Amino acid sequence: MSPRPFVTGMNRRTLLSTLAMLSVLPEALLPAGAQTAAAGDPLPSWNDGAAKQAIRNFVAAVTREGSPDFVPPAERIATFDNDGTLWCEHPIYVQLAFVLDRVKAMAPLHPEWKDKQPFKAALEGDTKTLAESGERGLVELATVTHAGMTSNEFGK
Repeated sequence: MSPRPFVTGMNRRTLLSTLAMLSVLPEALLPAGAQTAAAGDPLPSWNDGAAKQAIRNFVAAVTREGSPDFVPPAERIATFDNDGTLWCEHPIYVQLAFVLDRVKAMAPLHPEWKDKQPFKAALEGDTKTLAESGERGLVELATVTHAGMTSNEFGK
């Protein structure tokens, strides 16, 4: 038997956004009756539409005692995913920004990088060539920029 979705028509992005919202919308965690009493719209910056309604339906279903989809408060979690739901991922992931900054900081110790891809592309800000290097190029950059770094150094 396959698990049934909480709310039909809800995609992964909507579900993850909803889970993330659970931590910042305390009024949404209240039972349905208390939600009515809560002042204002819990999603005031969202346009009225299918996505907003799906989120509200999902929250109502998982927070209403007696609902077949009820999730006890102690079992509720909020998650953030690297799928575009965090502003810091635009236009690139923060991890990639770190790698590119490290390449530039380390470049004086590696003059050969000015002629070697993908380092050359990173140093020149050539995003097209960098993208063409694919996963292999990005892994090479990440490996070199993180190798030998302690947790404390990384934190600084």
